[in-house]
Amino acid sequence: MTAEALWPYALEAYGRPGVEPLLLALQDDHEQCVAYLLWSLWMAASGRDADDAALRSGAALARAWQDAAIAPLRRLRRDLKTVAKPGPKPARERLRDGVKKLELDAERMLLQMLEEASPTSGGASLPPLESLMRAARAWGGDPPAAKLARLAVLA
Repeated sequence: MTAEALWPYALEAYGRPGVEPLLLALQDDHEQCVAYLLWSLWMAASGRDADDAALRSGAALARAWQDAAIAPLRRLRRDLKTVAKPGPKPARERLRDGVKKLELDAERMLLQMLEEASPTSGGASLPPLESLMRAARAWGGDPPAAKLARLAVLA
């Protein structure tokens, strides 16, 4: 992978102070897709034209993969955390850790698919906040502007 590849960018952005809890709040409270939002930020940062058609196409791809792979793994991981604990703790934790790894692998695959479907660089890129706002609208729902603005600054 190159230095401008989406996966390393996503890891670096996600690791910045304040970004992880903000992305998780956007995911859990506003039904946004973390990988899709990171993709929109990456496109803005790498000079890729995130026009409405590209954003809608990316949203459709991300939604399909999220519904098929990521969401079921996330539900299972969360269920394993809260379910009655009949078995030995180490076995439950190992199972949950394994599911967590699969969930992360599925998210990485989504980022790879989004990168492969991205417009090429060199176009007119959007400012980060505008890219996030347009991506959130393409994803669906009422984008929480204050949280997206904070994410644009932090990431």
